[in-house]
Amino acid sequence: MSEARSRLLATATRIFYAEGLHSVGIDRIVAEAKVTRATLYRHFPGKEDLVVAYLRGVSEMERDGIGKIFAGNPPAADALRAVAGFIADSIQSAHFRGCAFLNAAAEYPDPEHPVHQAVLTHREWFLGTVTDLLAQVGETPPEPAARHFVMLRDGAMASGCLTDPAQVGETFVQGVEGILQHRLDSAK
Repeated sequence: MSEARSRLLATATRIFYAEGLHSVGIDRIVAEAKVTRATLYRHFPGKEDLVVAYLRGVSEMERDGIGKIFAGNPPAADALRAVAGFIADSIQSAHFRGCAFLNAAAEYPDPEHPVHQAVLTHREWFLGTVTDLLAQVGETPPEPAARHFVMLRDGAMASGCLTDPAQVGETFVQGVEGILQHRLDSAK
């Protein structure tokens, strides 16, 4: 990746997350990244291409964070607890402003739009990851529990910037523990 592309993505990531996608113009990104407009368009044919690249970058960061959890090969229930803790910690991070993917989906509601498609790709990966882990915990089909986990996560991400993030994170972790306990109890 060229230095200019890297600066463009870093600038876009910071501003898009803090202020929204539609509200930030190309001129501002170009000025803050200290590149020319031609440089931006050489790397990204349009603003939406930059938005998709931003979302892919956020997805990679989340995949890397969760990948670190899996690196130690913990039992599936412990991995799910660690994923929940990772999410709860992110909610309590400085300048938290909700889920980048939910925010993007709200701004790009057309399911056929490339930005919305980038959101769906990330969500499918996350749901698949959680489903695979839950399949190793308990005897019942994991899909309903995985959807429950993702819905709890979505609610926590939305609530985390509206109320006390520590309390939201704690409530989310307790909810995930409830899902795990239900699955473990069903296996007895």
